[in-house]
Amino acid sequence: MPQTRPKDRVPDIIAIANQKGGVGKTTTAINLAAALAQRGRRVVLIDADPQGNASTGLGIGHAARKNGTYSLLTAEAAPASLLRDTEIETLKVIGADNDLAGAEIELVGEDRREYRLAERMQNGSFPADLVLIDCPPSLGLLTLNALVAASIVLVPLQCEFFALEGVSQLTRTIDSVKRSLNPRLTLGGLVLTMYDRRNNLSELVADDARAFFGTAVFDTLIPRNIRISEAQSHGRPVGLYDPRSSGALAYDTLATELLSRRGYPTP
Repeated sequence: MPQTRPKDRVPDIIAIANQKGGVGKTTTAINLAAALAQRGRRVVLIDADPQGNASTGLGIGHAARKNGTYSLLTAEAAPASLLRDTEIETLKVIGADNDLAGAEIELVGEDRREYRLAERMQNGSFPADLVLIDCPPSLGLLTLNALVAASIVLVPLQCEFFALEGVSQLTRTIDSVKRSLNPRLTLGGLVLTMYDRRNNLSELVADDARAFFGTAVFDTLIPRNIRISEAQSHGRPVGLYDPRSSGALAYDTLATELLSRRGYPTP
């Protein structure tokens, strides 16, 4: 049975963001959403990246994305009608359709353009405990909409050279959004990805991140693991593709840590 959070708590809306590409952002969105759902939480993953990789990674075909995040932003359909099923009963997806690529241009001249997503997600739009938003690898209008709608931001950070470059820019953006558009927004934490214990650089990056951000960095380390990449090519989260792999175990541990930090009872 799904474990629902107390009725007096609204769903957590979590933006997964980093303007730097190739950091494991979409991989984290897919596998964290799946791990949370496998723990009985009702989860909605919104694919706000026009590349649509989160949709692909959860087996949502292009035909099923016709009414997706673009329709959510433009109010063309009721939010709940845009949800698509996945292999996991308690995980639903709103896919990134082809029209989403032009959404930023179309919204530029609109009033309250930063609030489109937030307004569409008010008043219990989704039957969910957690809503995860996979943001594009940029700080454009789609990411801004996600930050205005969200209560927390999760930042994947790869354990590689230049990893911390750009994170300071993102944190400044988060602070700016908090001051001017969304006072509820907080940095929910940094997730260290692509960690390789055989590589001294991974240890150095992890140490630097913890020295700078302190407890904001999650204890869980997401390793480099070929099974994660294989799973995505099959349109499945790694927790279903190979539940005993190091990648699957790491994302399950991350889900537990996130739930604990957000005040959910954990099994």
